[in-house]
Amino acid sequence: MQVEAILGLTAAGLALGIMEGIRPGPLLTMVIRETLTGGWSAGARAASAPIFTDGPLIVVSVLLSGWIAEQPTLLFLISILGAGFLVWFGVDCFRIEPPDPELGEAEVTGSFRRGVITNLLNPNVYVFWFLIGGPLMASAADEEPLAPVAYALSFLISIILVKMTIAYFFDRTRGALSPRAYRGALGICGLGMFAFAIGFAYQAYGLLPDAF
Repeated sequence: MQVEAILGLTAAGLALGIMEGIRPGPLLTMVIRETLTGGWSAGARAASAPIFTDGPLIVVSVLLSGWIAEQPTLLFLISILGAGFLVWFGVDCFRIEPPDPELGEAEVTGSFRRGVITNLLNPNVYVFWFLIGGPLMASAADEEPLAPVAYALSFLISIILVKMTIAYFFDRTRGALSPRAYRGALGICGLGMFAFAIGFAYQAYGLLPDAF
């Protein structure tokens, strides 16, 4: 068992899960809306949506990661695309506004269902797993089969916990969370995305001799 590979992928999963958890998007907006209308429990149910939306994509990514690892040309192209999307996500962290706490009223029941539907219709979920999550798991699949599983679980747990934590703050403060502090957290996430993009580009560079 390659403990270093498992710990490395676990750390990557935690880092990307935290970044994606903080980064505003359709699901986070839904989590905040549900929190402001139904309290923390409603927001937490909406935040749990990745269990059923990202879960199947994780399974597919894990199953394909070994095959992708044996296709250097495909892995090279995916790594380049993944690096590009990570740069785009990073730039977004500096230009998008924090979630609006003054959201309109919505019915309290069905929070989890609305969260699942919102995330299923979010194209970034599919982009992330097939262009970012997949290559990361593929890079360690041959060396240690448990590493992709560790990455997937750490990502899923961290993104859900981060969104639940944000829901807790909005429930306690009812929207008084400092926009400046939120922008600071987004800036850190943006820099983290750039760092991962550099890693993907370096991985693509290393694959260049075998890819073509």
